[in-house]
Amino acid sequence: MEVINIEHNGISLETRVAGPENGEVVILLHGFPECWATWKHQIPVLAEAGYRVYVPNQRGYGHSSKPKAVSAYHVDRLIEDVDAIRKFSGAEKIHLVGHDWGAIIAWWYAIHMGDNLSSLSVLNVPHPEVFLNSLKANPLQVLKSWYMFFFQIPWLPEKMISLFNYVTFRKVLTLTSNKGSYQPEDIKTLLEHWRIPGAMTGMVNYYRSVIRTMPHPKGDGQVHCPTQILWGEQDLALTLPMASKSLDYTSRARLFTYPDATHWLAHDKPEEVNSRLIEFFTTHKAVN
Repeated sequence: MEVINIEHNGISLETRVAGPENGEVVILLHGFPECWATWKHQIPVLAEAGYRVYVPNQRGYGHSSKPKAVSAYHVDRLIEDVDAIRKFSGAEKIHLVGHDWGAIIAWWYAIHMGDNLSSLSVLNVPHPEVFLNSLKANPLQVLKSWYMFFFQIPWLPEKMISLFNYVTFRKVLTLTSNKGSYQPEDIKTLLEHWRIPGAMTGMVNYYRSVIRTMPHPKGDGQVHCPTQILWGEQDLALTLPMASKSLDYTSRARLFTYPDATHWLAHDKPEEVNSRLIEFFTTHKAVN
């Protein structure tokens, strides 16, 4: 696996790359509060299957750029990062996969730049309109999303998160995932990323941006590329009905749910996720 920096519009994206140079391009987008290593179980399997895999630390994370302005974390800017990776790869069409915030970005990209996708795969995040509607109408979802509002406070969230060697993040990941899904080496990698100067503010700024702007997709918000939603039913933060409601915003979609998995599906069910991804990519080959 190679580590490169992909540059565009003053942004540098620290990106892991694996697989044959002539393989169909797959971009894997991690979420909060993780890093590229969300996909540690997927990268070697996809590369071995012949795919060219790009896995960035998204802006604000790792050694990628950390712009100071909250507006720099608007989803319109975040999908520009994805498209910069696509252009760097030389591919006209890609397979895009996202989890958590990475899934939000993947949905947004599919809505606004869907012609560049051969397939879309999202893990445990609903379509943006479904989430915003649930946040407005469902008290349970508001309760589950309490941290988004806490993150609006300046500097205090970053300070509290870092206390006692990031104990809050460490416990959230290990206690809300299946037993053994996060190994000590996983936590070690994440601690190294969380300690990078400016990273915690960059990570929290995603939430500051989305609450300040409450962005709605352009047009009808429909996704027309082949789409699959993979969903662990024991999600601490997101209610299950949002998964099925997301199908209303897709024209070619399928949904798989896992009763014994959590929000951290790529860690809980790595072999299942790998199988679903490869089968879906094979069915919807990229034509470049």
